[in-house]
Amino acid sequence: MSLNKIEIAQQFRLLQDHICGELERIDGKATFREDLWDRKEGGGGRTRIIRHGGVIEKGGVAFSEVYGPVSEMMKKQLGLDGNEFFATGVSIVLHPGNPFVPIIHMNVRYFELDSGVYWFGGGIDLTPHYIDESQAALFHKQLKQTCDKYDGSFYPKFKSWADDYFFNQHRDETRGIGGIFFDHLSASEKAGKEDLFSLCIDLGKLFPLIYEEQVDFGKNKPFGERELLWRNLRRGRYVEFNLVYDRGTKFGLLSGGRTESILMSLPEMAAWEYDFHVEENSPESKTLSLLHKGKIWTT
Repeated sequence: MSLNKIEIAQQFRLLQDHICGELERIDGKATFREDLWDRKEGGGGRTRIIRHGGVIEKGGVAFSEVYGPVSEMMKKQLGLDGNEFFATGVSIVLHPGNPFVPIIHMNVRYFELDSGVYWFGGGIDLTPHYIDESQAALFHKQLKQTCDKYDGSFYPKFKSWADDYFFNQHRDETRGIGGIFFDHLSASEKAGKEDLFSLCIDLGKLFPLIYEEQVDFGKNKPFGERELLWRNLRRGRYVEFNLVYDRGTKFGLLSGGRTESILMSLPEMAAWEYDFHVEENSPESKTLSLLHKGKIWTT
C-alpha cells in the first residue's frame, strides 16, 4: 500500500511530540503550552509555545492538518489547480535570549490536491545574530550528510534554493546563513514518495540535535546592551522577511488558518533603528559582510 495523507499527518504529529520533548530538555527550564484549534472549513492543529526559558525567549512548534475547498483567492494568489486540498506539516521557529545563540527555523509539509497532484516541502535554516563561520560550517555539513543519504544532488540544489528564498530583496541581504529549502518536490527516478517523506522525518529528527550544538556554543557567552540591540535589529530583519516574502505565512492567511499560530514565528521583541550603521571592523560588520548568496560554508 502506498503512503497516504492520513499516515503522513500522523507521523508529523509524532514528530511534533518528539521535537517538543527534546527542546524542553535542551532549554532546561520552560515547558510548552498547547493550544488546540479548529478550522471551520476543515481540519485544525496543535500550536505549542515555549517562553521565557533558560535558552529560548520565545518559540513555537506547530502541527497542522487542514483541508477543504480551494477558494478563488487561493487559486488566484497561489496558483492552485484543483477543487479540494489537503495540507499537513510541522513548523518551528525559536528565538533565543542570548544574542550568541542563533534563531532557527524548520518546516516540513505535505500538500495534496484532489487532482492527484502532491508535493513535499520544507527545510532548515539558521539565522545567527553574530555569525561564527565554524558553527555555520558544522550546521551545513550535517544538513549535507542527511541530504546525501537520498540524492547527492539534493544538498547543493536545496542550499542554493535556500539562499534564493531566504533573501530580503529590499535589503539585498540573506536572512541568515541559509541552510536547505525545497518545495513542490514529488517522486523522481532517484527518490520516490516514501523517500521524500523519510527525508522530511530525518530532518525533523536532526533538528533538535543540530540546535543543541548551536546552543552549547553560545548560551554561556556574556553580553550587554550593545549585543541586545543588535539581536533585536536582526530580529527586525527576520520579521520583515516573514511578513513580506514567506510563502507559508501567505498560505496560512489566505487559506483561513489560525492567525495566532501563523504569526508564532515573530519574536517577542524586535527593533528598527532609523539609519543604523555598524562600526567598521566590528563583530556586527563581519556578520553583515557574510549575508550574501552563494557562500560555500562546507565542502
